[in-house]
Amino acid sequence: MSDENSKVDETPISPVERRNSLEKHLQQRPDPKELKDRHILLDTNAAPSIQSTALELERQLAADSLKKGLQHRPDMDELLKRNVLHDPTVAPALQAQQHELEMQMKANNLKKGLENRPRPEDLINKGILEADEDPREKAS
Repeated sequence: MSDENSKVDETPISPVERRNSLEKHLQQRPDPKELKDRHILLDTNAAPSIQSTALELERQLAADSLKKGLQHRPDMDELLKRNVLHDPTVAPALQAQQHELEMQMKANNLKKGLENRPRPEDLINKGILEADEDPREKAS
């Protein structure tokens, strides 16, 4: 770097220029609501001397609440039983396809079972149903 670029401008500023500059910057100053939205100012009515303690207490309450929630969290086996999670041995990208295939297989098995279902008269003849239990006759 050259000496010309590293020198600080030491020319005096007139009081009028200084006041105008200050007024300009004050006009551009963000309002307190914007500073609170950006988390620069704390949104609290507490005295400044205890704001940090209040903030720390809020963080500790949130941490305690999170710990309590995690302690009551069901384990993976429970989530698998309740069908919240799917088979962990299958890649997540394939789990939806696996579920769809399982549903199609169940539907096919049900359809085959219904096709091979014995007729009511066969069940009556074998003595499995009584004549008055015939599902084809409407209940009166």
